[in-house]
Amino acid sequence: MTATPALLRNPLPTREALAEARVLVVGDAMLDRYWYGAVDRISPEAPVPVVRVTREEERIGAAANVAYNIVTLGAQASLLTVVGEDEASHKLEDLVAATGIVPHFGRDPQMRTTVKLRVIGRQQQLLRLDFETVPETETLASQSALFDELMPLHAAVLFSDYGKGGLAHVAQMIEAARAAGKAVLIDPKGSDYSRYRGATLITPNRAELQQVVGSWRNEDELRTKAQRLRSELALEGLLVTRSEEGMTLYDAHGEAHVAAQAREVFDVTGAGDTVIATMAALVAAGASLRDAMPMANKAGAIVVGKFGTATASYEELFEGH
Repeated sequence: MTATPALLRNPLPTREALAEARVLVVGDAMLDRYWYGAVDRISPEAPVPVVRVTREEERIGAAANVAYNIVTLGAQASLLTVVGEDEASHKLEDLVAATGIVPHFGRDPQMRTTVKLRVIGRQQQLLRLDFETVPETETLASQSALFDELMPLHAAVLFSDYGKGGLAHVAQMIEAARAAGKAVLIDPKGSDYSRYRGATLITPNRAELQQVVGSWRNEDELRTKAQRLRSELALEGLLVTRSEEGMTLYDAHGEAHVAAQAREVFDVTGAGDTVIATMAALVAAGASLRDAMPMANKAGAIVVGKFGTATASYEELFEGH
């Protein structure tokens, strides 16, 4: 396979280049709700804590959080997603627009916008409630048409797959984006990666990769399985995020590894979002996959030191770099 600019050895982009970089994020967006409260007693009705809610917070999640990570770094992000025609969808759109992300929301009146409600007491998550449905075929078809309009205006396309049904046509969108010379990065979901064929990069974590290729006993076996999968799917790169083992990029030149950064872990929520968002922003600004990876690793380490779905700023990422 002929190398594209995503694999060439480019220095990290300047702040000005990053500001010009445009990434189209496509995928399942959701609204994250947090209810914080005091826990003083156990319920007389069942052996569960009673949470007296004292504060509520709403944040953008999933694909919306990926896009938020991109704009926080100083690049530009558009978000193409499908939501319902309900209170949660309008709240989500307002929150997205306030961040500087350009929203393109397809609305399905039959769909319920995905909401994850977390109940927090004594600094711990006590319960999570999920509200979700799958979008209709007609809405997804209109999303694909809008994708064809938006894609040429962006340097990179990032597909954020949370398995909620919003990427039913991802294979066709990948093919169109690659034919137009765009870098395509994917945060995958499920055990069938054939739908991601031809992408520039996919970023499974360790557990997700095991679902697809099976377990491995040592580094040699992991290397063999990862490179085989990369070859079968005609990918330029396969980036495996490995928690305390850091992350490894497998490409046509072999592999590159960066160790995990020692940091007190407060919350791993959204760390994968940050990693792929950083990769996409830097690649869109002209960086190679290998040059972008250490910065994505650093960004992931920054957000695990924060509570909930969080982001890493340009200053945090490049300070002292």
